[in-house]
Amino acid sequence: MNQQIAVATEKKNNNGALLLGTGLVVASMILVPALAVRMGLGASLTGALRIALMKASSRAVSSSCSTDSSEAA
Repeated sequence: MNQQIAVATEKKNNNGALLLGTGLVVASMILVPALAVRMGLGASLTGALRIALMKASSRAVSSSCSTDSSEAA
């Protein structure tokens, strides 16, 4: 019973991390370039912002995956 509750809690945490990661990817691919054009930012600054958001997305998703694999072992 306790294992089932723990698995359900892990899945909820994993879904939250995936949702956060997906939101950051959407922001980096769509919102950042659109706002950069509107504000008149240069291409290098826009690229740097996109890279930062993609790295944050990767960290959010990989941290949730690493906790799942360490607990499963």
